[in-house]
Formats: sequence, C-alpha cells, structure tokens
Amino acid sequence: MSICYNKLMARRIKRFFSAEFIIISLMVLVVGLSTFFFIKNIEVYDYVIETNAFFAPFEYYDNRDIKGVDVDIINRVAEKMDKTVQLKNVEFDVIIDNVSDGIIADAGAAGLTITESRAEKVNFSIPYYTSVQYVIYNKNNAPKNNDVYIVWEALAGKSLGSQTGGTGYLFMADEAENGVLAGTNTIVKGFDSHQLAADAIGAHLIDYAIADELAAKFIVEKNPSLAALPLYYSGTDGLPDEPAEESYAIAVNKNRPELLSAFNEVLTEMLMPDESGKSEIDKLILKHMGLTDE
Repeated sequence: MSICYNKLMARRIKRFFSAEFIIISLMVLVVGLSTFFFIKNIEVYDYVIETNAFFAPFEYYDNRDIKGVDVDIINRVAEKMDKTVQLKNVEFDVIIDNVSDGIIADAGAAGLTITESRAEKVNFSIPYYTSVQYVIYNKNNAPKNNDVYIVWEALAGKSLGSQTGGTGYLFMADEAENGVLAGTNTIVKGFDSHQLAADAIGAHLIDYAIADELAAKFIVEKNPSLAALPLYYSGTDGLPDEPAEESYAIAVNKNRPELLSAFNEVLTEMLMPDESGKSEIDKLILKHMGLTDE
C-alpha cells in the first residue's frame, strides 16, 4: 500500500515539476524575445542635439513634430555628414551644461546667444542671426517710450519676466542687480518659455516680458492685446542709445570638431545672399513665421 502510494506521489510530483519547468521556460523565452525585438528596434544615432521647442520661428512644435529654422539647419548638417541625428526637447537652461559634458548631448540649437561664460564650456559655430531684445507689454499699460524703442530705465520698479536662462533673463537680472535697475525695487521672474512670460502679463503676474525679437513678434502677432518694442541701453557722455543685441550660434561639444566644422560649412552656405539680397536663413525665418509660402 505504502509503496503504491509513494509511486503515485512521485509521478504527480514529476508531472508538476515538468509542467512548471515548461511554463518557466516559455516565460523566459517570451521575455527573451521581447527584449531582443525591443533592442533591435532601438535606433542608434550618430549625434544627439538638444533644443527647447518653444522659441518660434527657430524651433516649435507642429503637432508632435519639432520644426523651425534651427531644425532645417540641423537636417542640412546631417545630410552633409551622412549621419543620423536625434533632436531632443529639453529645458533651455540645461542645454549648455549638457553639451559641455558631452554624455547625453553633442550639440545644442535653441537660438543660443554667444557669451564669454558659455564659450568657456562649449565651442560655438559662426553666428547666423543677430537679434535685439524686445519688451512685450499690454497696449493699455505701455512703458514710457519714444514710439521707436524702450530704454531700460523705463522698466524701473516694475515686475519683469523672461525665459529662464535665456539672454533676456540674463540681461534683466544683471540690470536689476548691477545696472540701471539696481535699487529700484524691480522684480525679476523666470518662466519656462517666452510664451509663458507673455501669458503672465495677461494674468497680472508681471508688468512686462523681455524676449528675443522674433519670438516677441511671433507672440504679439497672435495676441492683439499685446505690443512690443526694441529694448535699448541709454547712451552716456553724448553717445547715442544702443540696442540690447545678441548673436545666435550652435553650441557644440569641444570634443566634436568634425560636427563644428560641418555646422560652419552649412551655415556659411545658408548665409550667402542670393540675387535678391536675402540669404537662405532669411527665407527660412520668413517661412517659419508664416510670412511666405516658400
């Protein structure tokens, strides 16, 4: 009796573990195949370029696609080098440091202004656009101006906003701390984009927003309650007032000389004026601002 019982139990245990083995084997096979196809479908890029896609017309979202002047430049470089490029949207104020590290980004294109502090961390391409800072304001609450431009002193004691890490933010923060706005109780606020800074005017969070020229014009064109004028530094000792200017360039990791060279070659070609006096960059700006069908 006990012998038969033991044999029966042994057969059952054997069947149980055989079934369990089969199930475990199938699970391992499924996981292995899933991992294989997942890895197989991962696209490996030659270069990763970071941007902040909220700076039209240089970069902006069109549904789920990032488009803009900088994107067209990047695509031309990728074609010239016969390389694949991944464009990643990130917070604006991390781009320079990410490119400098070179671990997760090889270059950055986001209407980046050339500054001495940034040039210590990355290499810059040749400049491809010169912009003036603009003041965006509600038409019913315009700062003092001469109908042509606004000087920094007209913003004293007001609350100002701009894109965190952008040139406008750096300019206004410096003026509030060390310049003509120092000691005037001027409030400086940072936002994730120029558009959010402009929206803050309508929400009564700030009085005025400071943005790059084309970004300001793009925003104002879509909001009839807003207006914008260039921002100037007051001349001293009889000198004329001067605009708050900046030059855009592509930031490239210092260990990617071949990528820097390709950007410079492409930008040189795209900056060459045609018989009408306009460069390809000029035409792309008009195109992405919706001012031409070309």
